[in-house]
Amino acid sequence: MANTVSQRDVFFADARDPGTDVGGLISTPTITNAVFHTIVAIAIGRDGATFYIQTENGETLARNAHIIRPGRYLVQSDEPVAATSRPFFTRALSSSAATRLDSFRQEVRMRDQGCVITKMPSIYGPRDDNWIPFQAAHVLPIAYANEWRSQGFARLITIPPPPPHHNDTINSVQNGFLMRSDIHQLFDSYHFSILPSAGHTFVFFKPDFYGLGGTGLERRLLDDPRRPPDELLEWHFEQAVLYNVRGGGEPSQEFDFPPGSDMVGEILAGPKAIERMEFELFTRLGPGDDET
Repeated sequence: MANTVSQRDVFFADARDPGTDVGGLISTPTITNAVFHTIVAIAIGRDGATFYIQTENGETLARNAHIIRPGRYLVQSDEPVAATSRPFFTRALSSSAATRLDSFRQEVRMRDQGCVITKMPSIYGPRDDNWIPFQAAHVLPIAYANEWRSQGFARLITIPPPPPHHNDTINSVQNGFLMRSDIHQLFDSYHFSILPSAGHTFVFFKPDFYGLGGTGLERRLLDDPRRPPDELLEWHFEQAVLYNVRGGGEPSQEFDFPPGSDMVGEILAGPKAIERMEFELFTRLGPGDDET
């Protein structure tokens, strides 16, 4: 499947080579000039203090709350500007059934009581243990335990799963949110992400058909010690930038496999086939041992 590069209306390049795009995005009301600076910093792997951005007219783009305007922008820096080589980790549209520990699902449900994105409460969940249509979503997928370790996220977890899985920190309640199933799919496919530095608001990289722009995580959740640390949310936001903004963007993937269709064949014929097959097998079978 093709990516959405043809829908981009914002582009940025090194001022030394204005004709070669380093990245681009679809302008949405959730991407302000300040957020755009953060996005560019991630896409080029640079500290935001080491560059500034100019419009085509040569004006410096302020880091303010004005919505980014469609157009071309030039990144001014003492060093050449190029897309970061930071790896992007593909993921499937997982479901709560794919989680390896029931404690993860139960603890996320009990903490959130509904979708943390839409603020839709679960009426029957706490009362009848009927959580349709809500799913427990991992911020960092359990398939990427090596990334979990290399980033040192285990040290941020203060509430591990109960024994005997207490070392399986990737399945801590602090690595998850409860979401409506359709919102979970958008989260997993990086249609939107959560930006801690912008007040934990939701930043949409694709059109915001649900009208959630301008909202964010509730204070009740932010004050809860069981909520995901900002470092995990920043990791997801970074991945969303790598997927949607860096270079030509990552190719979109097929997730709708009707009964009787050749899911394996379609995955193998699609982008990042080996990586995605490993992810699919992991989320269905899981490893034999706990991961820290």
